Amino acid sequence: MSKLALLSAVAVAQDVMDGNMKPNDPKVIEMLNSQGANWVAGVNPALEGLTFNDVRGLLGTALSHISEHENNTLASYGAVSLPAEFDARSHWQGLLHPIRNQAQCGSCWAFSASEVLSDRFAIATGASSPVLSAEDLVSCDKGDMGCNGGMLNTAWDYMTRSGIVTDDCYPYDAGSGHASTCATSCKNGDRFTKYFAKNSYALKGVSNVQADLVANGPVQTAFNVYKSFMSYKSGVYTKHFWEFLPEGGHAVKIVGYGTEAGQDYWLIANSWGPSWGLSGYFKIKRGGDECGIETRGPPYAGLPKINSVVV
Repeated sequence: MSKLALLSAVAVAQDVMDGNMKPNDPKVIEMLNSQGANWVAGVNPALEGLTFNDVRGLLGTALSHISEHENNTLASYGAVSLPAEFDARSHWQGLLHPIRNQAQCGSCWAFSASEVLSDRFAIATGASSPVLSAEDLVSCDKGDMGCNGGMLNTAWDYMTRSGIVTDDCYPYDAGSGHASTCATSCKNGDRFTKYFAKNSYALKGVSNVQADLVANGPVQTAFNVYKSFMSYKSGVYTKHFWEFLPEGGHAVKIVGYGTEAGQDYWLIANSWGPSWGLSGYFKIKRGGDECGIETRGPPYAGLPKINSVVV
C-alpha cells in the first residue's frame, strides 16, 4: 500500500470511528471487518444505543506498569510444566462465578478484583462460594474513586485490609454512575460477614501469569482499550495499526489461555454482561504485551483468607 493510500485508509477509519458514532453501527462493523484481522466485529446488544464516548465512561482503571510494583511482585515460578491450553471454567467446573455487568459506572477495577477473589475462595475450598460484592469496593474503598475509577493494587489492599461482603449482603447499585454511601450492615438482614484476601501480589511475565492461574485460579489484569475493542465479537483480538490513542484503561479477569488459528491468546472475562463478545468473554493475543495486557495492569492476584471475620 502506498503512503498516500495508507493515509487515506487511516483518515477513513478515524472518520468512521468518531467518538459520537456507535460500536454497533453497521458502518463501523463493516469497516473493522474489512481490515483482515484475526478477529470479527459484530453487534453487541450490551452496548445498544451507546456511542464510543459513552463506552469510554466504563473504562475506569488507572494503569500502572509492572516496573512500579517490583516490591510486591511474586517471585518467579521458574521452569514449571504448563499445559498447552487451560480454561479455569472447565478445570474447576461449577466453581467460577458468572459474567456480570458494571453498567454505566467506571467500576471495572472493582468487578474484576471481587470476581477473582470470589473464584479463588471457591477453588481453595473446593465448593461453590457466594459472589462477593463489587459495590463494597466501589462505595467503601476510599483508596480508589468509585465510579470514577480505581487501581488494581489498591483494590487488593482494601480486600486484604478490610475485606468485602457478599453481593447478597451489599448488592450492586452503582450502575447509574453514582456510588451509594458505604454500608455497615447487610441490606438483606444477614450478618455482615467479611471475606478477606490473605495477601496480594503482582505477576511479572507471561509464564508467571499462566503458572499462577493454573495453580490458584483467575488473575486480574488491565489494558489499554482502543475503539475497535468495543465492537469485538469473536476471534483473537489485536488493535489495528492506525489506532494510536487509547480510550482508557480497563480491568478484567483472565480465566484461561490457548491457541486459535496459530495465534496464542488469553481467555478473559469482561464485565459488560453476557451479551457482549463471546457470551461475556473475549480472546486477546498472548505474548507481545498486546495493548499492555501483560504489563500495564499490571496482572494482580492474591490468595483468599479462608477464615472469614464477622463484623
